[in-house]
Amino acid sequence: MRYHEFATQLGELKERGRFRQLRARAGIDFTSNDYLGLAESDELRRAATEAIARGVPVGAGGSRLLRGNHAEHEALEAEAACHFGAETALYFGAGYTANHAIFSTLPQRGDLVLYDALVHASVHEGLRHCRATHDAVLHNDTGAFDAKLTQWRKAGGRGRPWIAIESVYSMDGDSPDLAEFIAVADRHDATLVIDEAHATGALGPDGRGLAARLEGRDNVITLHTCGKALGTSGGFVLAPGIVRDFLVNRARPFIFATAPSPLIAAVTRAALALSRDQPDRRERLAQLVAHAARELKARCGLDASPSHILPIIIGPDARAVAVATALQAQGFDVRAIRPPTVPEGTARLRIALTARLSETMISELFDATADALRRLS
Repeated sequence: MRYHEFATQLGELKERGRFRQLRARAGIDFTSNDYLGLAESDELRRAATEAIARGVPVGAGGSRLLRGNHAEHEALEAEAACHFGAETALYFGAGYTANHAIFSTLPQRGDLVLYDALVHASVHEGLRHCRATHDAVLHNDTGAFDAKLTQWRKAGGRGRPWIAIESVYSMDGDSPDLAEFIAVADRHDATLVIDEAHATGALGPDGRGLAARLEGRDNVITLHTCGKALGTSGGFVLAPGIVRDFLVNRARPFIFATAPSPLIAAVTRAALALSRDQPDRRERLAQLVAHAARELKARCGLDASPSHILPIIIGPDARAVAVATALQAQGFDVRAIRPPTVPEGTARLRIALTARLSETMISELFDATADALRRLS
């Protein structure tokens, strides 16, 4: 049998309850990252129509260092830098690609990268191609980061330290103490890289994220993705100008990739404006987060995370899949998240709240969840 080794590995995944398949959209959305409800909004549809009418192309036709660089890319980067409060912005086709570029390019031989144990897979992918030493640190433990940096210096470390964290963790919905992390970075002359993917647009002043007050510092680099609350696609690296120039000249994921769609860049400019000028979307999301916390406790006896990402830890992979399947059968689009996306033994439901939901939908979901957990215990 051709590809027998693939069949063997897929069979093992099925036995362990980890076989994944694509499935069509169905049911009430408790899965997507469209936190502000912009992805299918009339406003972004109009922005796309207007951009096409004024001649903005759909495709770039090449990498940005060749003919692919378009005025819409540059306009978006200028607006993003101004909006978030950074010196410069560099636009990538995906947040995953941007993270890969940061960590495969910026840390140099002799440097040390310390990353939170729960940081995004894209950071890990970048570090696989990194020349610096790198090590995981206990989740949100600033003391552990501080101790490892102190130990590294005492052992003769002479390079630049890098600290990689997220402002809202994608599978746990919690946040680090950013004030403590910048203090650690300052103390050790380290660069703090903050992935704002799940905060961009949804949290912070004008939707600028939880690290808004740190933007513009010379030892802070942030990543803001566009495919979540902003409702489009792509990602920005916000950084000092010299960092941007280094990425343009050395980052293979930037140099050799076809440039992002100029049309999407134009629509993303509109999304940035909407996230700034329509605070009612964030206010609505905050109301739903508060309601969900009350309902999760009342109906399931569980404590909620402080954000719009609510993990319900199930444990065994098969049971998490069974609970998700039961909820899907009742019209709720809820997915089971299993290792290696999350640590072993912590398979879960990842409930994502968006501004398009209602309080009734949330209450009904948690009623159904409590019933499924009882029946499948």
